[in-house]
Amino acid sequence: MPSPLQNDTFLRACLGEAVPVTPVWLMRQAGRYLPEYRATRARAGSFMGLATNPDFATEVTLQPIDRYALDAAILFSDILTVPDAMGLGLSFAEGEGPRFERPLRDEAAVARLEVPDMARLRYVFDAVASIRRALAGRVPLIGFSGSPWTLACYMVEGAGSDDYRLVKTMLYARPDLLHRILAINAEAVALYLNAQIDAGAQAVMIFDSWGGVLADGAFQRFSLDYTRQVLRRLKREADGRRVPHIVFTKGGGPWLEAIGALGADVVGVDWTVHLGQARARVGAAVALQGNLDPNVLFAGAEAIRGEVAATLASFHAGSAPGPNGHVFNLGHGISQHTPPEHVSVLVDAVHELSRPYHAPAGT
Repeated sequence: MPSPLQNDTFLRACLGEAVPVTPVWLMRQAGRYLPEYRATRARAGSFMGLATNPDFATEVTLQPIDRYALDAAILFSDILTVPDAMGLGLSFAEGEGPRFERPLRDEAAVARLEVPDMARLRYVFDAVASIRRALAGRVPLIGFSGSPWTLACYMVEGAGSDDYRLVKTMLYARPDLLHRILAINAEAVALYLNAQIDAGAQAVMIFDSWGGVLADGAFQRFSLDYTRQVLRRLKREADGRRVPHIVFTKGGGPWLEAIGALGADVVGVDWTVHLGQARARVGAAVALQGNLDPNVLFAGAEAIRGEVAATLASFHAGSAPGPNGHVFNLGHGISQHTPPEHVSVLVDAVHELSRPYHAPAGT
């Protein structure tokens, strides 16, 4: 039986319900900026050794929760676990980032692609269950996956890319091949996220990290449509409670109305978007997540507090009524060079400075 949830502020904000303060968590909150993370990674021997070991994954997921007053934990894993389970051969070279041994470069490779057996991802689901037990109800746990399009970028390019030349060549020259990859990815991602929910994830997030590199028109056909397919297949409840669905498209500002209409409970936005304008564009029925520039965390405490105040004010400047429906986050992942003490300033500032926005009228 899961432990009762002691702090459900994040889940309530995702659903637009009343909260005492704006909840806050950070993308990549468990990571290289923390000395305790670096120590655990050294013990694990490699990034994959860390990510595929449920005990290590549990340890690093809880490190920022132990250090800061964050309102949610997020599973420590990698967005490329799904294509790795498809047999593409994921590896992480020191200083180079992820790389696939067998990228999808021709028709034969695409024809061989199949939805993976979820048993190959058992280590992820075991980590989710382990983290839920270790959290003991302190805060909710977020599960996640890359979007079908973002996964396809890595699967075709074979690694990260500056120009997306290979995947975009396929998009324009052989869209049939790319649509096959994306359809398989959408089915796999939905299965993967539902298995995380079954294992104990209390919210799930789809990272469409590279949606913003697409041209208008291409974004709708090759990213948005497949994210919609995933969302339609996701479970809505677990443990008798609604499981919020979050979508984040980096660079997605031009298409906010369409993203907001996907059916997700929460739309994440990067730092190029004014939160009040975003709120007016997606409507009050959809919560927003974001959107402080991660580089603010290199400034001093006064500057951090000032930017937190400005971000909170921008959300509440929207035309939609009511103080709720905002989850504070960065506009993208935290930098590995961030001073850990600056994160404390940020988290404490969000709670302190947001409280007046949530106070009942007349108090």
